[in-house]
Amino acid sequence: MLDRTKNQLLTSVGPGTPMGELLRRYWMPLAAVSEFDAISVKPVRIMGEDLTLYKDLSGAWGLVDRHCPHRRADLSCGFVESCGLRCSYHGWRFDQTGQCVEQPWEDIASPEARFKDKIRIKAYPVEAKAGLLWAYLGPQPAPLLPDWEPFSWPNGFVQIVFADVPCNWLQCQENSIDPLHFEWMHMNWSARLANRSGPYSPRHLKLEFEEFDYGFVYRRLREGMTDADTMWTTGRVCLWPNALFPGDHFEWRVPVDDENTLSVTWSFTRVPREREPFVQERIPAWHGPVKDAAGRWISSHVMNQDFIAWAGQGRIADRTREHLGTGDRGVILLRQRFLDDLAAMERGEDPKAIIRDPALNVRVPLPVAERRYLTGSLSRAELLRHPVLGKQYDGEYPFQAGQPEEVRRAFAAAMGIGASW
Repeated sequence: MLDRTKNQLLTSVGPGTPMGELLRRYWMPLAAVSEFDAISVKPVRIMGEDLTLYKDLSGAWGLVDRHCPHRRADLSCGFVESCGLRCSYHGWRFDQTGQCVEQPWEDIASPEARFKDKIRIKAYPVEAKAGLLWAYLGPQPAPLLPDWEPFSWPNGFVQIVFADVPCNWLQCQENSIDPLHFEWMHMNWSARLANRSGPYSPRHLKLEFEEFDYGFVYRRLREGMTDADTMWTTGRVCLWPNALFPGDHFEWRVPVDDENTLSVTWSFTRVPREREPFVQERIPAWHGPVKDAAGRWISSHVMNQDFIAWAGQGRIADRTREHLGTGDRGVILLRQRFLDDLAAMERGEDPKAIIRDPALNVRVPLPVAERRYLTGSLSRAELLRHPVLGKQYDGEYPFQAGQPEEVRRAFAAAMGIGASW
């Protein structure tokens, strides 16, 4: 267990907190490019900071303070121009660096004062990659935004899914290195939710955890598996510092503040050989609910089940009351790695998994247990036989509830669902 001081250390993410400063050294996904097909300005909150994300008329992205420094009007109600964002209250305009570049009245009344030159608001760099918008809130020079290999996989349908989870980010990320929960939360509980009393899922027999450059790999061996199974030889990735990478998708746990997390999923589904070549023109994004209209937790989908477990620990889990077992070794390794990173940061060193060399940041490889199904050219019949991934080829999105009909239709068209084979 952690004592109260260390629990607070690892869960506090606001400006000036040690963990907040550590997480600010990484690029964080906070929105989708396709959201801005319909809007140009969006309010966002990340690590305790209220900000305004926008795309101006030139196509440039900006992330600035939520409030105008003039009279504190809400800049998310402002409007974009050819360069920057203009406050709708009195017209002050700011560029993407946060510099005030126009004050309509002051520029006429006393142009010699150049008052606008003295005004600058908080601003952070934004980059678009893989259909996501990423922000960097840390000190300069900024590291490179990782170019993960799956971002370049061809012949696949990608969708981006968000969810608002009412709890601290750390209990979400600890799930990324907890393979045992798969047996109970996603297999056995799903059976009980379907009113089946059995048989229960094959049990875990062996677990291994290994640290590598970009996080940890966990490997598991269950009843009925052999040492040659890719879940044991390759495993899955707890991606540093705040993501899970099972192979076919990424899940980032982005801190909103100490008590709320934005779940960001980037999901890739390989099209069948019969549908190749396939080029996706637009990556759709949608927001999945965590509760139904009656206020009950949704438990029908994989990640919705995770959300219940995370939030069920409380807004901020009290780790002083835990009783960890041998199956929790990954969680212990994760917490210690964060403590080691905090010490490294105090020494002026980069924490884990920072990429600064452009030569290393090209299709950065990660362990992929299901590589054959995600990068190979397989028929629809072969893909359907996969016990987990195969469900999607019947049109089911298994990870989160609430997939919009237009996304379902686009996915079905990409996969040829309903087509004559």
